[in-house]
Amino acid sequence: MLLIAEPGTGVDAGIAMGGLGSDATIETADVVIQNDQPSKIVSAIKIGKITRGIVWQNITLAMVIKVIVLILGAGGIATLWEAVIADVGVALLAILNAVRIQRMKV
Repeated sequence: MLLIAEPGTGVDAGIAMGGLGSDATIETADVVIQNDQPSKIVSAIKIGKITRGIVWQNITLAMVIKVIVLILGAGGIATLWEAVIADVGVALLAILNAVRIQRMKV
């Protein structure tokens, strides 16, 4: 088991490698790579960047839809039920957008 950064050292992320490590090491690490291949660190960083982009897409989509429904509601065009349906719809779209991460080849 290899722990790249110990907790409390001021680093941004701790990476633990090796599946047979202690439970405490795995619990404190931010990223756990189960096999002993350091090349997987590059893949983890790529997945993290893709995930960050999708998170920002989801946040932007949710905020735009909420502002549109807020404006329509203030104008008397949208009702409470339409706002609820829009909120649930945005949540489902965000989930489906996030599922794309699992299908990507890195």
